[in-house]
Amino acid sequence: MQKTSITLFLILSALSLGILSGCKNPNTPYSEEFDAPSNWRTGDSGDATGEVADGVYDFTVHSSDNIVWTTSGEEDAPDGMYVVEATQISGPLDNGYGMMFRVNDKTNDFYMLQISGDGYVWVGRYHAGGEEEIVPLLENGWFESTAVNQGLDQMNKLRARVEKANMIFYVNDQEVGRVTDDTFESGDIGLLVQTFSEGDVRVQFDNFIVTPIDAIPPERY
Repeated sequence: MQKTSITLFLILSALSLGILSGCKNPNTPYSEEFDAPSNWRTGDSGDATGEVADGVYDFTVHSSDNIVWTTSGEEDAPDGMYVVEATQISGPLDNGYGMMFRVNDKTNDFYMLQISGDGYVWVGRYHAGGEEEIVPLLENGWFESTAVNQGLDQMNKLRARVEKANMIFYVNDQEVGRVTDDTFESGDIGLLVQTFSEGDVRVQFDNFIVTPIDAIPPERY
């Protein structure tokens, strides 16, 4: 079923328990395998829980019509190739989950690539966490894609190549679109889970890797 944007948004307050790290060297690759607690924010607000356990970031949104996210504490991740693996474990397939980048924790601005358990993709930007502005950058919103591995316990690899205003998006190594947008210039990376008419969507994330532009092999362009 074609999805629509929701109007209720929440930043999980308990996910602010993590301690932010300092800014990284923009030329330094970043890799998080979630094998141990780190600067990624974790917590339990009642509406959602996020924890690092058993080698993954285990993220559940219990309430319906909600979007909840966590960030890494990198503060200023470099432009480059962003990759994360995501697997829905339980809950309705009518959902959204994925990666964020150029996240500003103070204003809650960010870009986002997300998929759904029933085979849709959404790429766009949020201003003030979606309370003030939600702008889809591809296909005017959610669009169906055969690149998505549908269903429970199906791993999907999400990838975004970001250089200044130019962005290319991939799901399972298949390009799903490219855009040019210079609204947000820098920021953190993050993970999110979105629910629609039903809650209790549980997704596990693993292997979030950022490769700076200068370190991307030519064949990856």
